[in-house]
Amino acid sequence: MTPAARVSAAIEILDQVISGDAAERALTTWARGSRFAGSKDRAAVRDHVFGALRCWRSFAWLGGGDSGRAIMLGALRAASIDPATIFTGEGHAPPLLGPDDHAGQPLDAAPLAVRGDMPDWLMDQIVADLGDQAETVCALLRHRAAVHLRVNLSRAPRDHVARLLAEEGIATQPLNNVKTGLQVLENERRVALSTPFLDGLIDLQDSASQQAVARCAITSDMRVLDYCAGGGGKALAMADRGAQVFAHDIEPKRMADIPVRAARAGVNISCLETLALTRNSPFNMVFCDSPCSGSGTWRRAPEAKWRLTPDRLAALNTMQDDVLDQAAGLVAPEGQLIYATCSFLTLENRARIDSFLARTPGWQVVDEMQLLPSAEQDGFYLAVLTRR
Repeated sequence: MTPAARVSAAIEILDQVISGDAAERALTTWARGSRFAGSKDRAAVRDHVFGALRCWRSFAWLGGGDSGRAIMLGALRAASIDPATIFTGEGHAPPLLGPDDHAGQPLDAAPLAVRGDMPDWLMDQIVADLGDQAETVCALLRHRAAVHLRVNLSRAPRDHVARLLAEEGIATQPLNNVKTGLQVLENERRVALSTPFLDGLIDLQDSASQQAVARCAITSDMRVLDYCAGGGGKALAMADRGAQVFAHDIEPKRMADIPVRAARAGVNISCLETLALTRNSPFNMVFCDSPCSGSGTWRRAPEAKWRLTPDRLAALNTMQDDVLDQAAGLVAPEGQLIYATCSFLTLENRARIDSFLARTPGWQVVDEMQLLPSAEQDGFYLAVLTRR
C-alpha cells in the first residue's frame, strides 16, 4: 500500500468509529476485507487510527471538521505534511482537495480543551485536579506510550534478560524508577515471540504498575488477594515476590489467562470465585486495582476518554466505593487494604479514600502514591490502609 492508500484506509475506519463502531472492531473488519495489506500496512493504518483517537479534537480543528477525511487532513497538517501530496485522487489515494478541505484553523487559536484533546467537561475537571500541570499531562497523552517489560527477578537478573533480548534484536534500557523494569527501544513487536517471554522471564507491564507493586510490603509468608485481578498482571508480579497469591474478579472469564501466564512465569496463583472468598479469608493483604476511567493509560487506550461521560464517571465512583467496602471485610486484623487505580482524577482516587474513611471508622491511610503520566510511566494512584 502507498502512504496515500493507508490514509484512505484510516479515513474509512475513522468514519466507522464516528458511526459508533469500536476502533478495534473497525480495524479488524477492515483487515479481514483487505487481504492485500501486509503487516507493515496494517501497523501503519493502526498507527493512523490511534494517533487520530489521541488527538481527535486538535486534528478536527486543523482539518475543519469531524469526518474521517477532516481528521486525517488535520493529522497531516499537524505533522507538517502538505495534504495535497496525499489527497491526489490517484489510484487508492483520497479524492482531490476541495473548497471545504481548507476550513481548518491554526491550533494556537483553539480553546484549551481542543489543544489538550479532551472533552470540555473533562478538561475542566483535569484543570481543577492538576492546576498548572494539566496542560503538560494532556500534551503527554497525545503521544504514543513506551513499551515496558517487567522482569521476573526470581527467574533471572534484569541485565541478563536484557542481553537475551538483545541477542534477538530487541533493544532495551533499564527503567530508573523500578528495579524490575525494562523499556523497549527497538523491535517491540518481537517481544511476544521472544525466548525470554516464552520462557517466562519477562511480561508486559507498565512502569507505573510495577512501581505500585514494589511499593507494597510483600513478604514470602503473606497470603495476598488480588481482588480485581483482570488478566492477572499485578498478581503475577506479587507472586514473583514469593507471596501466596490468590486472584479474584467479579467476572471470572477475565481471569481465563492467569493459569497459563502463571505456569509460564513459574509461579502459583489460585483463582477464586466470589463465593469462595469468605472461606479463604482473611488475607494479609487485599490489593484492589479498582475499575476506573483509565485516564492514566489513555495513551494506550485513547478511545476511552471520548467514551467517558459524567454519568459513567459517577457510576465508576459507586463501583469503587463498593470494591473498598467489600474488600475491607477480607483483610486480616493487622493486614493491609490496598486501593489502586490507573487514573489521575481525584474523584476516583483520594476522594474515594476520604469517602471510605468517613463511612468506615477504624481505618487509616499509612502510605499514598500519585503518579502522573510522564515519559517514564502511565498515571497511577495507590493508597495503603490499615486498621487503627
